[in-house]
Amino acid sequence: NVTDCASAGSRKPRPPNSGPSRASVIARGDRATIPQATRTEMRFDTSPPPHVIAGYTVPRVMFQVLFALLAAGIAHVALFGPGLLLQLSVACVTALLAEAAALQWRGRDAAPALKDGSVLVTAFLLAFSIPPLLPWWLGALGTALAVLLGKHVFGGLGQNPFNPAMVGYAILLVSFPAEMTRWPVPMDVGGTRSWFELARMSGASFDGVDLTAHWDGYTGATALDSIRSGLDLRYTLPELLARGDIAGTLGARGFAWINLAALAGGLYLMLRRIVRWHIPVAVLGGLLVPSFIAHGLDSGIALGPALQAFSGATMLTAFFIATDPVSAATSDRGRLWYGAGIGLLAWIIRTWGGYPDGFAFAVLLMNLAVPFIDRYTVPRIYGRQP
Repeated sequence: NVTDCASAGSRKPRPPNSGPSRASVIARGDRATIPQATRTEMRFDTSPPPHVIAGYTVPRVMFQVLFALLAAGIAHVALFGPGLLLQLSVACVTALLAEAAALQWRGRDAAPALKDGSVLVTAFLLAFSIPPLLPWWLGALGTALAVLLGKHVFGGLGQNPFNPAMVGYAILLVSFPAEMTRWPVPMDVGGTRSWFELARMSGASFDGVDLTAHWDGYTGATALDSIRSGLDLRYTLPELLARGDIAGTLGARGFAWINLAALAGGLYLMLRRIVRWHIPVAVLGGLLVPSFIAHGLDSGIALGPALQAFSGATMLTAFFIATDPVSAATSDRGRLWYGAGIGLLAWIIRTWGGYPDGFAFAVLLMNLAVPFIDRYTVPRIYGRQP
């Protein structure tokens, strides 16, 4: 009745140190009477980021990326000689030494970082980007700058705002433009020397031997550079392509097969769910859509989508460089804007800029825009208005 309710509500609360009530003791039981076999302890393990799920550890992801680059590496060696293998050897050794030295200076344990494969991915991407005839000391310099200046200056793995490989490549390209634009004539161009002669040339150039008198017989401008130079001389694009030594049916001579192999490796990463589709599709869309429109408006000077897609470092950037999880945007919508910006900037640089292949600068510029993109593309929390 009302009197009982009033009297119950007017009871004084128990003192704070009076111990648990009998009901609570009965509900949870006495721990001393619970057998040890049925007693369970709850553990909450903590660890520093980055956090991964479903077994995708950093070493597993990195070595899958290296495996996906295998097809592009085979095509590269077959078409441009063994210079890539020499560059990879120097880049990997330099990257590991620079990583160990930086971690020692910072007072960190170097063993986990040297085993996770992340620094090897940086070395591989840089070695794929530089010419195979580059002297060894330039490859070592670029790799050391990529690891030290592009990564550890900002705090190491997971903290770098820029893609380390593109930092090293951009420094080399700006500082040594002549050496960085000296590519061997690919083997799929008729009339070139044998692969073994190209191998001897690669070894001598790698050692730093002065081969200026022999460059004309083995080296030449890339397809994008040749097209740019020809257009500056008032040739039309059909006239340049009619020569047959710049582009084939698929795309640029030599680079078309490397891009095709990189595309296969990128699709492998997507099937393995290591790379999501947003950035590669956006990069290709940002490059190919404006090139399709420009080529339709003036096919005499504007490169078509096929030639843009299979020239230079298009597929390598779309699937391996732009998808760097540290320096890329985080949300799905942000990844689309990020990738589209890279493709569009690369098309602008290729069309009007001072460099024939502008993907390195496009990636670095969009790395700068990632904080802005992440700020304005935060996913909407379920149940709230956008």
